[in-house]
Amino acid sequence: MQSAFSILKGTPSLQRCARSFTTSRAVRADKLLFTPGPLLTSPSVKAAMQRDLGSRDIAFLNVIKEVRSGTLKLANLNEKEYTMVPVQGSGTFGVEATLSTAVPQKNGGLLVVANGAYGQRMEKISKAQGIHHHTLLYGDDTPPSLQDITKMLEKNPEITHVATVHSETTSGIINDIVAIGQLVKKYNKTFIVDAMSSFGAIPIDFEKAKIDYLVTSANKCIQGVPGFAVVIARRSELDKSKGNARTLSLDVWDQNRGLDSDGQFRFTPPTHALLAYRQALKELEEEGGVAGRFKRYSTNHKIVDTGMTEMGFKSYLKPELRGPIISTYKYPNDPNWSFSRFYEELNKLDMVIYPGKVTNADSFRIGHIGHLFPKDCEKLLKDVTSVCKIMKVDPTK
Repeated sequence: MQSAFSILKGTPSLQRCARSFTTSRAVRADKLLFTPGPLLTSPSVKAAMQRDLGSRDIAFLNVIKEVRSGTLKLANLNEKEYTMVPVQGSGTFGVEATLSTAVPQKNGGLLVVANGAYGQRMEKISKAQGIHHHTLLYGDDTPPSLQDITKMLEKNPEITHVATVHSETTSGIINDIVAIGQLVKKYNKTFIVDAMSSFGAIPIDFEKAKIDYLVTSANKCIQGVPGFAVVIARRSELDKSKGNARTLSLDVWDQNRGLDSDGQFRFTPPTHALLAYRQALKELEEEGGVAGRFKRYSTNHKIVDTGMTEMGFKSYLKPELRGPIISTYKYPNDPNWSFSRFYEELNKLDMVIYPGKVTNADSFRIGHIGHLFPKDCEKLLKDVTSVCKIMKVDPTK
């Protein structure tokens, strides 16, 4: 009896598939991803996924238990006070799950404080979910105003929750969640933080910032792979959300109830992504925890930013607003400049950067996170210099 693979090889019209199957198993070097995500992962994180587990296997239930407790440990949180709830899907799934679960359908109101595309995405989620909301909208290079937030809370007492982004990867700006959180608690509101691109690499003091819900992703600073979002919730706040959810699959309260009761997901879990995440947590601890990763990312940022500035590229943000996660640079005012060609030429050299996202300037972005190291950043700068010569572009213009 022929195997399925031999039958595949024996069919002329399917021989290409067979060759693809064979060559895809060969080891290939990855391009360097200087992006906000998905990010480069270590070989050992990739290797952790080479295992199949049933969703109800004891071994897999132990994995879930480890990653939930490990994430809270990383955040310096007590399991009795906080809980970690993995939500299948990308980080945006986690944000939508949190907003649509936390804010009551009756007598609930949300204030979105936004200075970038990801803050604005929370506004879009609110509209789609029918969440009563107000939005304070700022420019991509402008920190939120505490005075504006105060006025909004005093003018609209129906607001029960306030949400903002910590590291807004639209520009790279870092928002002061401690100042915002303390103000929110002064008015006895619930504070929700999108820490998608900061948790695990930028120190976050939950108590100081008065955070009730924090959302991040498995594949950002933790350096796992895409597959699920992470919701860290204060248990006393999550307990209030029973029955609030506007969807079945994105009900954070019910997801947590199931995980706490029998350790299982309600629906098919991302088994391989969770295995990778467990390994990524171990490697984060070995690097020195949040402090160690912050140091490496900050070094990457300093090398890139210093080099780009010396070449003549101009940063979009003022120095005091820049974080170590991602940097935004304005297009050179040179007639030979073409971002598409710049991107393509770097891509040929296995360097992948990112288009700009800010609304008031033509720009591009370079990320500093993931499995990247100083030598990679130095290589990027050499390649940027080479590409500018090839394009005959003067970045100082």
